[in-house]
Amino acid sequence: MKEQDPSPMASVGPFNDDDGLPGEREQRHVHKVGVPPRQNLFQEFSATVKETFFHDAPLRHFKDQSHSRKLLLGVEAVFPIVQWGRSYNLSKFKGDVIAGFTIASLCIPQDIGYAKLANLPPQYGLYSSFVPPIIYAFMGSSRDIAIGPVAVVSLLLGTLLQNEIDPTQNPADYLRLAFTATFFAGITQVTLGFFRLGFLIDFLSHAAIVGFMGGAAITIALQQLKGFLGIKDFTKKSDIISVMRSVFSSAPHSWNGPTILIGASFLCFLLVAKYIGKKNRKLFWIPAIAPLLSVVLSTFLVYITHADKKGVQIVNHIQKGINPLSLNDIFFSGENVLKGFRVGVVAGLIALTEAIAIGRTFAGMKDYQIDGNKEMVALGTMNVVGSMTSCYVATGSFSRTAVNYMAGCHTAVSNLVMSFVVFLTLEFITPLFKYTPNAILAAIIISAVINLIDYEAAILIWKTDKFDFVACIGAFFGVIFSSVEIGLLVAVSISFAKILLQVTRPRTAILGNVPRTTVYRNILQYPEATQVPGVLIIRVDSAIYFSNSNYIKERILRWLTDEDEKSNATYSQGIQFLIVEMSPVTDIDTSGIHALEELHRSLQKREVQLVLANPGPVVIDKLHASGFANVIGEDKIFLTVADAVTSCSPKRVEEA
Repeated sequence: MKEQDPSPMASVGPFNDDDGLPGEREQRHVHKVGVPPRQNLFQEFSATVKETFFHDAPLRHFKDQSHSRKLLLGVEAVFPIVQWGRSYNLSKFKGDVIAGFTIASLCIPQDIGYAKLANLPPQYGLYSSFVPPIIYAFMGSSRDIAIGPVAVVSLLLGTLLQNEIDPTQNPADYLRLAFTATFFAGITQVTLGFFRLGFLIDFLSHAAIVGFMGGAAITIALQQLKGFLGIKDFTKKSDIISVMRSVFSSAPHSWNGPTILIGASFLCFLLVAKYIGKKNRKLFWIPAIAPLLSVVLSTFLVYITHADKKGVQIVNHIQKGINPLSLNDIFFSGENVLKGFRVGVVAGLIALTEAIAIGRTFAGMKDYQIDGNKEMVALGTMNVVGSMTSCYVATGSFSRTAVNYMAGCHTAVSNLVMSFVVFLTLEFITPLFKYTPNAILAAIIISAVINLIDYEAAILIWKTDKFDFVACIGAFFGVIFSSVEIGLLVAVSISFAKILLQVTRPRTAILGNVPRTTVYRNILQYPEATQVPGVLIIRVDSAIYFSNSNYIKERILRWLTDEDEKSNATYSQGIQFLIVEMSPVTDIDTSGIHALEELHRSLQKREVQLVLANPGPVVIDKLHASGFANVIGEDKIFLTVADAVTSCSPKRVEEA
């Protein structure tokens, strides 16, 4: 707050420096609240738009640059690889190659399993780790994020798509709808990034995401019981009740012993490998190569023992060759366009939320910045291109990104190396996966999604904010007891409910003087703070808008009534001044000003004077523009609560 020249005193009053209360002869300056210069409509609108969409000043680098330099900066803005590529060297390349091969060994078996989650043939998981990482490497701003299919998005896509088209009865149209959804997921992401609307994904709170991810992890793990136990007839529903009913209704005649043995043995191996990697970060490569090693060993075991003839279900066939073009397979007309759009928007937002969270986490660990809007454009572009090259929705994978980080990656070249390894796999190695048992894919997925159950974060949420915990647990139970989309809807609904509750029912507090200071604080937080006799000081901890103005007025009057009742009960002096501390009030609209006017009239009837303390620049400007400052009198608007108390103490009233 800009103060005016202290020489002309707006008001002078007695003040005791020891306890902050009036009554002593010492004089102190009381300053007026400064009124900022008025802005015209265009200036105000421009400032609002700039702060909303361009708070990070994305064009600051272009200022005072030559045309050629601006062109280069423009290219770098779209393709960050041009910027960091100039300083790329052999040392960085070695680190990226090691990291690329490491995450490739992890992604190949995961991709095959995740494709099954999406009800797609296994090669489409590999396709989605070939083209999208190449696009992202050129356009993404994160050095660490590893791109490919992920469990939650695969499950979400598979669940939503099968509600529209049955993948077993009509696999061709189901595949086309998957490409259509991927196309619209990419368009959604590009649109959010291009128009700088990334703040919209922040409406899905961290607590809701924790609950949603945990519920999705359990749902994914339960659905793997089909392959883990060798069950042939399994429910298509994802809720825990339907899945467990399907599991136990088929027991034990439909369970396959060799399948269970393979799945349980390698799941234990994967969990032990993960434990070793967690205990010793230098051994990160053990859990990274464990899935691929499990696939190789289990495939060889099934082949030499002919376990497939004993009821062990195997992958059978993975189509050889790189991604075929699929542009003509996308629905651009007909009823399926709307279906693909609905699924794509939801999948795109979830994929975007996960990728941005992962990118920011690892960028913070290496102390560099990523541009959220550039990330959205990069992720969206890779999914649009991916939809045209037989890929389904890809995003950042937390498990692969963690391995990429620990393997010593330096740049997005590690994604290019991973993509190259996947290319070699598609061209030469896919026939070798024929005898891979489904049980090992189930074990790999179960071990991968366990980390999504973040119970420590849930406990911390419970300790920190109970309403956040309601959002967390609501999303969790919504997913496991109903469906992924219901869980997502619950998460979003509770997050919005929290916002509405905070906006419509802001906090208010009674302030008291902290002994031997001029500071006034919440008497609940500081029990030693004393209230000034005859003065009620209330702080409003929110902007005052149409949605909460009536509540704030009624809440203040209720505080006043309570204080009057206390005064009557103790035969002490009643309230003569109501001071509203407005430091936290960042803005006020016409409804808010109208509520203040009504409050002022109500107080006049009670013979109580309304006083305002420290309104911000936006608020004081609107109070003057509306004429309310003249209604209560500018001498009733003070820079601090201490100034207001000094000038409005009952003793001063008696002296007057």
